Amino acid sequence: MSNDSSPVPRSLVWATGLDVLPPNRVVERRSGFVVIRSPSNPTHYWGNFLLFDREPVAGDARRWEALFDEAFGDDPRVSHRTFAWDRTDGVVGAAREEFVTRGYDLEESVGLRADPHQLVPHPRENRDVIIQALNAAAGADEALWDAVVELQVAGREDGHEEEAYRSFARARLEDQRALFRAGRGAWYAAIEPSTGEVVGSCGVVVTAGRGRFQAVDTALVHRRRGISSRLVVEAARRASADYGAEHFVIVADAEYHALGLYESLGFERAEHVFGVCFWPRSDSPSGGIRE
Repeated sequence: MSNDSSPVPRSLVWATGLDVLPPNRVVERRSGFVVIRSPSNPTHYWGNFLLFDREPVAGDARRWEALFDEAFGDDPRVSHRTFAWDRTDGVVGAAREEFVTRGYDLEESVGLRADPHQLVPHPRENRDVIIQALNAAAGADEALWDAVVELQVAGREDGHEEEAYRSFARARLEDQRALFRAGRGAWYAAIEPSTGEVVGSCGVVVTAGRGRFQAVDTALVHRRRGISSRLVVEAARRASADYGAEHFVIVADAEYHALGLYESLGFERAEHVFGVCFWPRSDSPSGGIRE
């Protein structure tokens, strides 16, 4: 939904970020910014935010907060404030002075891109785990979907209360299952064959030929075993063959170790983006993860 003929962001990170939001998302163009809303999951920080045309400058914090409150004040479940700006060149503007000093987290991310032919298996990828696409139909593979939720809960950022985060993760996956039921990709699990345990997972949402990776996770005790490298490459291969993905986008925190892993698989850095988010630590109701 939009009152603008072309509300698609310039940034591939933000454009594909809209791709992965639920089918009932609302994208509304206003003067100088876009309102992005996910009515089915109002506690998703990066599903309910304002995307501005430019970086913040001195004096923007109070004005942007007022615009956020105007856009989301009708829903008491929205207890966060999240802003981003549609730049791809790493321009941070006055974000630190305007927002970090007011208690916001500064989110610095790198968007990487790869075509299917660029992706190569890692020499130490794990060949033992089984990569399985989960059935998105209602009632199907529920034990595996529950295991993916618990994997995300275990890997949540500090400050997020466990049960509230579990509710957020479950709602987020339900929204994405609706996309998968419409033929727009799949969620993939890495399963330990000896135990049946889900030791890693990720999603790939495909929209008009572009596949956006979601939440690449490996269980803490199974890390550094080549599971993620196997999972990412195989998920991309299947998304290309089964859903027509012609190129892939994956996003990681700028200081996150996974950047090197993704580059070793053939991804190339394409964008450097920023956003800011304020969320109540005492009763944190959702996920501070971009994905």
